[in-house]
Amino acid sequence: MDLDDQIRHYFGSDTLDAVPPPALAAGIERMTVDLWLERDRARRFALWTLLYMFDAAPPLDEVFAEAADRDAARNWMDLSARLLPED
Repeated sequence: MDLDDQIRHYFGSDTLDAVPPPALAAGIERMTVDLWLERDRARRFALWTLLYMFDAAPPLDEVFAEAADRDAARNWMDLSARLLPED
């Protein structure tokens, strides 16, 4: 999955700054639906991480049946918290 392709697919723009709030909310909703429909573990993980970046990710225990996937998501959350600037 290419991040730019996903942004274009869900939000219809190359730049998130250009997406009006209603379109942003609709894109997040579509992404959430796709997350629940996705069966490929890697694609599911990618969708979950993108939703996490939008502060819209469902709880790990509901999304990932495999403990290894939940652990990977927790690791990703920890790493992303270290990389993102604090408010």
